[in-house]
Amino acid sequence: MAEYLKPDNESVYSIIGEQTKFRGEFEVKGLLRIDGDFTGTIRAEGRVLISKNGRAMCTIYGDTVIVGGIVKGNIYAEEKVEILGTGMVIGTIETPRLVVNEGVVLHGTCRVTNQPGILAANENEEKRIPGPASSGQKNPVREPVEKSTAKIASPYAV
Repeated sequence: MAEYLKPDNESVYSIIGEQTKFRGEFEVKGLLRIDGDFTGTIRAEGRVLISKNGRAMCTIYGDTVIVGGIVKGNIYAEEKVEILGTGMVIGTIETPRLVVNEGVVLHGTCRVTNQPGILAANENEEKRIPGPASSGQKNPVREPVEKSTAKIASPYAV
């Protein structure tokens, strides 16, 4: 196999392009880059990058998650979550390392812990929550336990 065809950990294995909308479950080994719209669940053995133009309404499980766009949902990272200055997160973050740059919008709960196995624990917890019997969903996205009465502008508003 030619040297340039060999995969490495820095290669982009999957891209959801700027004009693309994806709904469902996405499992990937390596780097996933989201430039478009994603709704559902991401399970990555590697890095997840939500670019400046990317928007995700989902639960993300990954080794490292970098947010430059908008994430509305929960992020569980084994190594690190980094929110760039253009990033917005509305939801829960659990990770051993959290990097938040100046200019970030962060509304939710952050839990920084050295506890290994964050992904496995949270995936099991999510699987135990039953979904609507008629929906046919295996792993529905969890709804927040506490409902806020605060008015939050939609991150998808134009």
